[in-house]
Amino acid sequence: MADLKYYDIIQKPIITEKSMLAMEEKKYTFAVHPDATKGQIKDAVEKLFEGTKVAKVNTMNLDGKIRRRGRTFGRTAKTKKAIVKLTEDSKDIEIFEGL
Repeated sequence: MADLKYYDIIQKPIITEKSMLAMEEKKYTFAVHPDATKGQIKDAVEKLFEGTKVAKVNTMNLDGKIRRRGRTFGRTAKTKKAIVKLTEDSKDIEIFEGL
């Protein structure tokens, strides 16, 4: 397992129509490092975004897609997605507010 720091765990926010509707329930979706655990994701969100308290973390491992180039087949990189639910008294995450 890699030695991950909190700023390496959260890679980018995932902005889709479904994730934007989930924000009303204080659920935020992020692409995270594939080796990150739920506890590490919780700590990373609380450290990166001041005033947030994480209630629950759900993760999904996504396999790479099969891609073809001529006769050669290969796979894209596997990824991991995390849906983070904040507590009711927690502040919202600011990077999503202008969307």
